[in-house]
Amino acid sequence: MAVRTILEFPDLRLRIRAQPVTRFDAALAALIDDLLETMYAAPGIGLAATQIDVHRRVLVIDISEERNQPLALVNPEILAREGEASSEEGCLSVPGIFDEVKRAEKIRVRWQSRTGEVSERDYDGTLAVCIQHEMDHLDGKLFVDYLSDLKRERIRKKLVKERRERASRPSAAAGQARRAY
Repeated sequence: MAVRTILEFPDLRLRIRAQPVTRFDAALAALIDDLLETMYAAPGIGLAATQIDVHRRVLVIDISEERNQPLALVNPEILAREGEASSEEGCLSVPGIFDEVKRAEKIRVRWQSRTGEVSERDYDGTLAVCIQHEMDHLDGKLFVDYLSDLKRERIRKKLVKERRERASRPSAAAGQARRAY
């Protein structure tokens, strides 16, 4: 297992649409393990393969406080959406930024496990939001795409400026009080 580098907005690699997984092998298992280790180290509650520059339809989530209930979805697809809810979201690829996003309140999802076994389940609450957020990454979409053009451009400029400042002060550590997806 390894902690991988998380791409940050506005990196264009975040806009690449992920391809379906066709081989359920040791390489896929290693990718899932790396995603989990990277997510926990960030710290976050969800991470898509696209965010570490691997363009396969794989995502991991763990919303538990104890961080001991990992969920790995391979080739996930939303079969049904119900209702609408607004919640504050953050993203490991858009560090330090949080904003309200409207998503389906309940979803029905079909996915494959790391061994290729197909499952289907209904989700709601934070888990439903997190799955939708990570699935957006697999389609090259970020939560800032739900915001106004003006707000998205301000965020882009802020992150570019912060990245430049971090590069000039490599010893400076930045922490986040909230966990991001």
